[in-house]
Amino acid sequence: MSAEMDALVANATAKLEALEAALYGLKQVRGSFTTEDGAVSVEVDSDGAMVGLRLSEAVTSMAPADVSQLIVWACRQAAEDAGGQRSNVIAALNESFEPAGTDASGAVGGRPDSA
Repeated sequence: MSAEMDALVANATAKLEALEAALYGLKQVRGSFTTEDGAVSVEVDSDGAMVGLRLSEAVTSMAPADVSQLIVWACRQAAEDAGGQRSNVIAALNESFEPAGTDASGAVGGRPDSA
């Protein structure tokens, strides 16, 4: 019985560590995007909130409405980057919760007709 309890505690500890790693990883996510001409660079956090904005001198020759649209577009691209990173963190967490001997679909190892 002690070996079963040790295995249960070890499994719970591993899952807790995986969850803590995922939470830490989500806090570290930063999406970024720079326009091809380098006029606008944006950085967003894991929630898509802008945490950094860099404008080159080139924006001084643009219409303000064009600059604002470029900033919004760059923010959207950076948020997509952050979303991809978040997906990777969650996928790693999901993999750590899969039972041993199963593939991503939850099927037990081997081909479906190998029984």
